[in-house]
Amino acid sequence: MATRTLVVMLMLGLLSACADSDRRAGVTFTSAEGVAIGGYDPVAYFTEGAATKGSPEYSAEHGRATWWFANAEHRDSFIANPKAYTPAYGGWCAYGVAEGYAAETDPVNGWTIYEGRLYLNWDAEVAAAWNADRAALLEKSEAYWPGVNQQLSDGSATVHWH
Repeated sequence: MATRTLVVMLMLGLLSACADSDRRAGVTFTSAEGVAIGGYDPVAYFTEGAATKGSPEYSAEHGRATWWFANAEHRDSFIANPKAYTPAYGGWCAYGVAEGYAAETDPVNGWTIYEGRLYLNWDAEVAAAWNADRAALLEKSEAYWPGVNQQLSDGSATVHWH
């Protein structure tokens, strides 16, 4: 009886994990509603130096995701040059990509701007670890990203969720 219960629990967990990743796993990390990086304004990291919640009132579509902004000026800056503001690795955890997998990020506490690029990580602790060995991990991330990106695109990625 205990074995059967364990099997059912594992199956439910797997079904839940599959449903979760079907909703949110894609090349750009989005919510179930398709909003990128938790609705935080990607431009504000650069202009305000802080994670700033965006609004659906100021939104733009890019990379099969909806991006929210704190104001029209940020939205227009993004539209003019999305590559300058979109986070590396589609907003997936930079440290996770360096290890060869996709992981959810914390856009409030797990962010870094390095050499003009926004990097997101699982949380503040992982961001600190990524920053402590950034050069080596960045090299690994760049090497692993094409494969992780392909897995996200075709739905075969194993995704780590909070």
